[in-house]
Amino acid sequence: MIRKIIVIDEEKCNGCGACAAACHEGAIGMVNGKAKLLRDDYCDGLGDCLPACPTNAISFTHREAAAYDEKAVQANKLAAQQAAHSRHAGGCPGTRMRQMRQRNHTEDAPPISGASQLAQWPCQIRLVPEHAPYFQGTSLLIAADCTAYAYAAMHQTFLRGKTTLIGCPKLDDVNYAEKLTRILRNNDIQDVTVVRMEVPCCGGLEHAAREAVQNSGKALPFHVATISIDGIILNQT
Repeated sequence: MIRKIIVIDEEKCNGCGACAAACHEGAIGMVNGKAKLLRDDYCDGLGDCLPACPTNAISFTHREAAAYDEKAVQANKLAAQQAAHSRHAGGCPGTRMRQMRQRNHTEDAPPISGASQLAQWPCQIRLVPEHAPYFQGTSLLIAADCTAYAYAAMHQTFLRGKTTLIGCPKLDDVNYAEKLTRILRNNDIQDVTVVRMEVPCCGGLEHAAREAVQNSGKALPFHVATISIDGIILNQT
């Protein structure tokens, strides 16, 4: 059938992954650092991905394409969830939940310089469980992977006193917004801070976090800090 469907200009695509995060149907994925329409029948033609793209690399076209198949989309989502559960089941040490006490951190004494302020394990967005004790009454930090390497005082400035999630939308072929929405909706989280790099691909992480807060139905305080590639806080809101 001839119908409206998206088209992605690879020359304009910067690989930020914001469109993949915005696509609730899983029609867009990141392949070799570029956004790709994975299957025609996953694209509903509504264009939620268009405003998410910072380079205007996505537009509509009319062409021969398979009809949108909602059952196939739901089946794909279920299969992805089951595959993720299978990969992380079985007590793997890398995914086993742990809650740590931050060392030498009391109200009367500052933490030891250089001591880790990571409060829980795992911390990667794809691995963290959606329900965990450390999500209750906490401030949530969502940080880009590279920030811990670029900004020397990451632990003392941002991790201290928070539950930390890390990810990279350019490397992870996953919709962070959906999982983050469930975490925010189902746990007693007090506020959200995003720490990202200045590079465009980090916009996907910030976009996913903003979408998750909006979709959670909660009026949570939201903060963003942007780190330069030479380790300076460029702006903080």
